[in-house]
Amino acid sequence: MDAITFYNSDLFKWVLLPLLIFAARLIDVSLGTLRIIFVSHGLKYIAPIVGFVEINIWLLAIGQIIQNLNNPVCYLAYAGGFALGSFLGIVLEEKLSLGMVMIRIICKHDTTELVTTLREAGYGVTTHDADGLNGAVKIIFAVIRREDLPTVIKRIHTIHAHAFYSVEDIRSVGDALVPIQRHRLFSWIRKGK
Repeated sequence: MDAITFYNSDLFKWVLLPLLIFAARLIDVSLGTLRIIFVSHGLKYIAPIVGFVEINIWLLAIGQIIQNLNNPVCYLAYAGGFALGSFLGIVLEEKLSLGMVMIRIICKHDTTELVTTLREAGYGVTTHDADGLNGAVKIIFAVIRREDLPTVIKRIHTIHAHAFYSVEDIRSVGDALVPIQRHRLFSWIRKGK
């Protein structure tokens, strides 16, 4: 079977082509999610490279859709790749754990042990006395690496099981607040300097 016959076969049109479109969308949407995350974290040299690859894959996928407008399986593959690509992009972002976050902890009880534990772990911690709905509370602010968040949350639950906490993304932090370390994925960028 020559190439032209293969491309015109039902196997290619109804099975292989939709699988290729699905894979292309899966990859390009995942890359798009990562690109947005890289932009929000100020990774200005990596984001354009990811965007370049992303848009080229998208062009290939949409080009095949336009050439095969009479094939509804390609539409389903395109949509399925988009949906799963969104999910995969979020999972990849969680695995990369890029950047810094601020965790705000509100406790009704004595926070000395929690504050001491966080400081001993090397986190910048600031405390503030405040009034809550049912009386006095202590607010603890800590700037931490996102990859350390599960460990810090576990410490909070161990010491103050009923503490309220919230987590916010932050883009940059002064060196005085927390020891800054480049993420392991991007440590190679600084090695050449």
